[in-house]
Amino acid sequence: MLRTVEVPLWLLVLIVLFATVTFASHFLFPSVRWFLRRRAERLVEELNKRLERPIQPFKLARRTDMIQRLSYDPSVMEAVAEHARETGVREDVAFEQAQRYAREIVPGFSASAYFGFATRAARWLSTRLYHVEVWHEDPDALKAFDPNATVVYIINHRSNMDYVLVTYLVARQSALAYAVGEWARIWPLGPLIRALGGYFIRRRYRTALYRRVLARYVQMASKGGVAQAVFPEGGLSQTGRLKSPKVGILSYITEEFDLKARDLVFVPIGLNYDRVIEDNILIEAHEKGQQRFRGTIPSATAFSARYIWRRLRRRAQRFGRAGVSFGTPLSMREFEGRGPDALAAEMMTRIAKVMPVVPVPLVAMLLHEAGGQATRADLLEKVGARMAAFETAGAALLLPEGGAEETLEAALQSLTVRKIVLEEGGTLRVAPEKQALLSFYAASLEETAAQLLPGSAAVRKTIET
Repeated sequence: MLRTVEVPLWLLVLIVLFATVTFASHFLFPSVRWFLRRRAERLVEELNKRLERPIQPFKLARRTDMIQRLSYDPSVMEAVAEHARETGVREDVAFEQAQRYAREIVPGFSASAYFGFATRAARWLSTRLYHVEVWHEDPDALKAFDPNATVVYIINHRSNMDYVLVTYLVARQSALAYAVGEWARIWPLGPLIRALGGYFIRRRYRTALYRRVLARYVQMASKGGVAQAVFPEGGLSQTGRLKSPKVGILSYITEEFDLKARDLVFVPIGLNYDRVIEDNILIEAHEKGQQRFRGTIPSATAFSARYIWRRLRRRAQRFGRAGVSFGTPLSMREFEGRGPDALAAEMMTRIAKVMPVVPVPLVAMLLHEAGGQATRADLLEKVGARMAAFETAGAALLLPEGGAEETLEAALQSLTVRKIVLEEGGTLRVAPEKQALLSFYAASLEETAAQLLPGSAAVRKTIET
């Protein structure tokens, strides 16, 4: 028993390594996981005291457990059998495919990552790039609903900054789950988005089996009370106008939702900017008739690097105003019996009604109406008159406090620096090569004017030409 045994060095190393791994997996790792789990639970308890709508247990479930639960859901298993019959593959192969889809979709939410990093980073970036202005049609409307209701924020999609702005501004209410395109699955963006509660959806190559897995996850999250943010337009607007809504995610949310157990509340949010960072890229894609545009992670990184360099040299300036307006929420209990198409149309109507009126889009619209040319005095008079008309109609005016003169100056500062508008002897005119760019900003208020202002049909016609 006490004799010395000689073994090769490599074998000794392997024995020690296996012993270390066994000890860690049986004794150390469970203790560390328990410690981290308890710490995370205490963090969530403290957060829920401050949040208007607490983080639901569904959102805190372990990712591995959620993948298994989704994979073995009866509806998914039925889709697996259908997929096997239609494609001729074995059911175990079809089930493995469903599990791959589940692993691709299900997020792994981290409260510390969301509230400790994401919301702070979103606030820092939003306030460095823009003067953020917020407007509420009814500030207390959402508080009137049951705190346990599932809240879905319906948002128009102007820029990739939309995610950042909404995350920052809704941080006091709850943690949001976003549906994110497959473009963001690359490392390290993919793991970060999953940690923030985002789930990935495929825009292309979506089989019936994939749609069933995605639908069941969205339905489970909605039933579990997870607050969600949905962009019904499906992608960035390439023209500046509101796009026709797509009802895919909305239909998943409303389908099979038990309104007796929990209310389902939709909150319209309108977003508008004095400058959309991707404006030229979007216009180019529209002119070429492309749904996809040339914006890439490297180009975004290069843009960020240039901006940081300007900040270090103290030459960086904000891109004007970013307006965020919250419309009146809609309870699905009040809308019961009407389908997702009617719901999507109603929410887009409410978004148009509360679309923020910020300086550049307002002045761009008036320059269009004037045929692309006006004297400064005439334009100032038009700005004052249109501001008064919007205010009377109850529009979301997010403009400088100095009135029409300050509004015109704020808009012209942005438009002249970018050489969209040229000033010669007191006359302002749109540069011919920048006409599409001005139209892009003017069109953002098209539906708002059509709803709220008398004679808005003329405005619509002007913008379309």
